[in-house]
Amino acid sequence: MKLLFTFLFMTALTSFAADVRDIPLKTIEGKEVTLKDYKDKVLLIVNVASECGYTGQYSGLQALHERYAKEGFAVLGFPCNDFGGQEPGSEAEIQTFCTSRYQVTFPMFAKVSITGEGKHPLFAVLAASGEVQWNFEKFLVGKDGQLIARYGSDAEPEGEEIEAAVKMALGK
Repeated sequence: MKLLFTFLFMTALTSFAADVRDIPLKTIEGKEVTLKDYKDKVLLIVNVASECGYTGQYSGLQALHERYAKEGFAVLGFPCNDFGGQEPGSEAEIQTFCTSRYQVTFPMFAKVSITGEGKHPLFAVLAASGEVQWNFEKFLVGKDGQLIARYGSDAEPEGEEIEAAVKMALGK
């Protein structure tokens, strides 16, 4: 019941929020895209870093992505070096690290800044309720492009709270 209330409350709070699908992005390979490429999908957008204490969450993110991909779900990774310099590598180095160490197949994007004046527009919209505090914060976005919920770095990708919210957003 608490999860349902949280889901409905967050949905009501973000009903007038910007649609994140219109914001220009760049994939880790350098291709210009928008989230319109993920139309009608539930997304878990995560700011990631290769040298963080939470880096092991790549395994859980990949498992969650695989578990629900056929049902219209995707994890999207956005490398960020804003916190403790924990993502110092180039896009090529980040991609190699993620695929070789964690077998990541979910979409990865070019490194972004998510704090201060240089904040990427996607994270300006997602973090409108408060600044991102650290690496591996997670933003659950519904099929309509609206923010459903936000989770801190310590929220496990395969934890009950996130997985239940993903299922609910998928209509399961």
